[in-house]
Amino acid sequence: MSSKLIAPSMLAADFANLQRDIEMVNQSDADWFHIDIMDGVFVPNISFGMPVLKAITKHTKKYVDVHLMIVDPDRYIKTFADLGTHNLTVHYEACTHLHRTLQAIKAEGMQTGVALNPHTNVNVLEDTINDIDLVCIMSVNPGFGGQSFIENTYNKVKQLKALIERKGALTKIEIDGGVIDKNAKQLIDAGADVLVAGSYVFSSPNPTNTIKGLKDLANR
Repeated sequence: MSSKLIAPSMLAADFANLQRDIEMVNQSDADWFHIDIMDGVFVPNISFGMPVLKAITKHTKKYVDVHLMIVDPDRYIKTFADLGTHNLTVHYEACTHLHRTLQAIKAEGMQTGVALNPHTNVNVLEDTINDIDLVCIMSVNPGFGGQSFIENTYNKVKQLKALIERKGALTKIEIDGGVIDKNAKQLIDAGADVLVAGSYVFSSPNPTNTIKGLKDLANR
């Protein structure tokens, strides 16, 4: 069985000490960097822009998982590829032509991710799941860190896992929002492969130990 992955969310890092926090993640048991890009339109918040992402990817030594919470993501696919993104996740709700967007991401040599808001049913991916490397299930409403976990997420993970298996897809399931030690194992047991953790990691007294704890829990 493949190892389950931990992806600290840099949105929760200390922006005044970003390089320090990047080095911490580089040296930790974390597998990926999860980086949220928000435009203030698709979600009510604004986060990293291109120059900050460029500065981050200059120092990262691990897989870079970029989550776009923006309208019309197609405009920037090439830009994100050029900035060193390994996986580019777009929101199902922001893509009028999802299949075309996925093809464009692949054409730039990146892996494809699709995020689903809490209200979006996993069945909307029935026709595209074989073109998707990663589905990011939002376990909070997107836009702000530190929200509490939506309990229906477990059912959603199970439904998505069933869809992936039925279609013979190789898609990974990522959970984003409210992930802590109390729900990590349950999410993995439901079928999750990647756990994104932000506030839980960066607000802890020892983020390195917290990441290690999550990694151990997820792979127990």
